[in-house]
Amino acid sequence: MTSGLFSFLRQLSRSKDPRGAAKTALPHPPRLLFEGFLLLILLGTALLKLPVATTAPISWLDAAFTATSAVTVTGLTVVDTGTQFTLFGQLVILGLIQLGGLGLMTFAVLTAVTLGFRLQLRHQLLAQEAFNELSLQDARRAALSIALFALGTEALGVATLSLFLVPQLGWAEGAYQALFYTVSAFNNAGFSLSSDSLGGWAGQPGILLTVSALFMLGGLGYIVVMEVLQKRRWRAFSVYTRIILIATILINLLAFVLVFLLEMNNPETLGSLSTGDQLLAAWFQATTPRTAGFNTLDIGSLTMATSLLLMALMFIGGAPNSTASGIKLSTLAVLIATTRSFLKGNETVFILKRSITNDMVMKALATTAIGVLVIFAATFALSLFVKDDFLNLLFEVISAFGTVGLSRGTTEHLGPAGQGIIMLVMLIGRLGPLMLGYMLMVRKPSSVKYARVEFPVG
Repeated sequence: MTSGLFSFLRQLSRSKDPRGAAKTALPHPPRLLFEGFLLLILLGTALLKLPVATTAPISWLDAAFTATSAVTVTGLTVVDTGTQFTLFGQLVILGLIQLGGLGLMTFAVLTAVTLGFRLQLRHQLLAQEAFNELSLQDARRAALSIALFALGTEALGVATLSLFLVPQLGWAEGAYQALFYTVSAFNNAGFSLSSDSLGGWAGQPGILLTVSALFMLGGLGYIVVMEVLQKRRWRAFSVYTRIILIATILINLLAFVLVFLLEMNNPETLGSLSTGDQLLAAWFQATTPRTAGFNTLDIGSLTMATSLLLMALMFIGGAPNSTASGIKLSTLAVLIATTRSFLKGNETVFILKRSITNDMVMKALATTAIGVLVIFAATFALSLFVKDDFLNLLFEVISAFGTVGLSRGTTEHLGPAGQGIIMLVMLIGRLGPLMLGYMLMVRKPSSVKYARVEFPVG
């Protein structure tokens, strides 16, 4: 089952020999990624099933669901993290989140560099495909950059959150919760030590703004953040970085305004809060659905319109090469540009005065179509086994596909079959875009030509 992963690690170790590398073929990145994540899930399941990991015994299925949710940085839970798991169990979950968020491939390459292995070009290509980079770069530098970016950001997050949590909870508990929420937020996991997520801190801007900054940085990805830090001028940014920044700002602001307007008179959400707390809660709830699964408002009490808005945000997701999932912001940008070009009668698709290749358009269409099909099929399957409102089921599936972790209360009532479906959707949502990207890169176009035909569509 894990022969591809072991083969890759074994060949990395052989690359120490300057006279040549092993002649065996490298495993395909999709297989390598799938096996690595599956191995991590199995390991996490075994650790979470240990008596030392829980305050009371849990089933193997509950342990597997929790491990899958942590590795795919989703945040959906069938047992309460803060009360059901001991400190050891919580640290296991935290480790799974960190490994899953940064990607098993990143850690494999970083380990190889740390041990002094020399990565050959074909290993660099393999790592590059797994990273889904925009251009080829040295895999060692990429791995080190990712690690430094992540650990540096998390260190800053822990220090900042500690300033607010230590005075309330004491040094030990405050520092620990600062660490837990920092790792969970930056990796867009949404795991919480409280049953109401961050609802207990709804009126504390220092905590909520720090957490939102962490999951937004994680959702932007290291490529965008590093380019902003290095170039610092808008005109010097790449088209990709400008697209991600523009899309992030516009979507966050639009979602913030809509959540505020839709919920301001809802007594079960924003209606009972002061104006300042309303604005803070609306901002937090508007920015978290595309990446992390935290919430300060009761998701089940949101209006239907707000719930539909959150589903759209979860489906969109964050940036490529980030800890977020979904179809990605760049995919949305290409879809909008393609639609605009078609309506204007242009044969070429343009974004920010740059033309887009047909391959990019086709990849965006394929990514979106596959996402819609997965969500439809999973919702249909879930409706056969779980008795709940259609809106709640669809919300649960989209949350799993986007690896967000928000729920309208369906998770705890899934049952064995429902848990299995959601686990599969979480794994597809996390690995699917990477696998699709690889297949599109290595596909072999057919040399057979057929007569052109036109027929009505739309």
